[in-house]
Amino acid sequence: MEYRTLGASGLKVPVLSFGTATFGGGSAFFKAWGDTSGDEATRMVDFCLDEGVNMFDTANTYSKGMAEEILGNSLKGKRNRALISTKATFPMSDRVNDYSSSRYHLIRACEDSLERLQTDYIDIYHMHGFDGVTPVEETLRALDDLITSGKVRYIACSNFSGWHLMKSLSVSERYGWARYIAHQVYYSLVTREFEWELMPLGVDQRVGSIVWSPLAMGRLGGKFRRGNPKPAENRLSQGGHQGPEVPDELLFRVVDVLDAIAAEREKTVAQVALNWLLQRPTVDNLVVGARNEQQLKENLGAVGWNLTPAEVQRLDEASAVEPVYPYWHQRNNLVLNPIPKLY
Repeated sequence: MEYRTLGASGLKVPVLSFGTATFGGGSAFFKAWGDTSGDEATRMVDFCLDEGVNMFDTANTYSKGMAEEILGNSLKGKRNRALISTKATFPMSDRVNDYSSSRYHLIRACEDSLERLQTDYIDIYHMHGFDGVTPVEETLRALDDLITSGKVRYIACSNFSGWHLMKSLSVSERYGWARYIAHQVYYSLVTREFEWELMPLGVDQRVGSIVWSPLAMGRLGGKFRRGNPKPAENRLSQGGHQGPEVPDELLFRVVDVLDAIAAEREKTVAQVALNWLLQRPTVDNLVVGARNEQQLKENLGAVGWNLTPAEVQRLDEASAVEPVYPYWHQRNNLVLNPIPKLY
């Protein structure tokens, strides 16, 4: 397994982490992702640890805490071998203060996660989304207190806009508080909007990227083909869908090139798609999910080799889309805006 330093921290993380949204299946939405539990979950966690995938991504809202509970049970006696990344902010119930990034909610949410995970500390604590109501200063001071108390090692964010992240970094710098070392983002060959603003920000501010759904919710897993119906055993077909649709024209154009490169390199479509991401600026980790051990083994085949520059260019060209304003305007002058040259 390859390891990278996460953002501007000193923490080394594997380039692949195991996403536990497939644990529990506590609702129709999450059941479409998976319903792994018990001995099966423990076998998958043990397999990850044996293969060097020692980082596990979860969230308090995944099946309303069930994913954290299952992960905690699976890591009994092995906690010192693992890095745990979990999240807060989104609602856990209909109680008025059981959501947000307020001090009140975060401290309680952290304590609840620690109990479910059966641990004394969280390695990476994410704000699952930006809270535009709570003052940023309140959120960051609460997170700094959690670090000072030893309950959290590092903080990160997820699904922020550029100004959300930049404002947060500025506030942390102003007061000398802990800063976000990473941003968990939605990014793949068919969802490249992350590159328009968040990637340049990450390069400039040394914020590492942890990629969620790197296979675009299964679209790049090898089962979607031009002219073929959507497979029945897939999150998209079973109600586990988030975000806008990917145009068929774009998807199949990318899959055609993935198919060709996979055949040439004797790799799978998914392995090629993941390897492309691992060569992008700021990307330190990909969160890979799996319904079973076979899928997990296949994902591990994305590591230990690299696409050639020519292959990367073929995929870049196949997946390119016209950016929205102001990014198309900025790219008209790469002398003033050199960051796009990186990708």
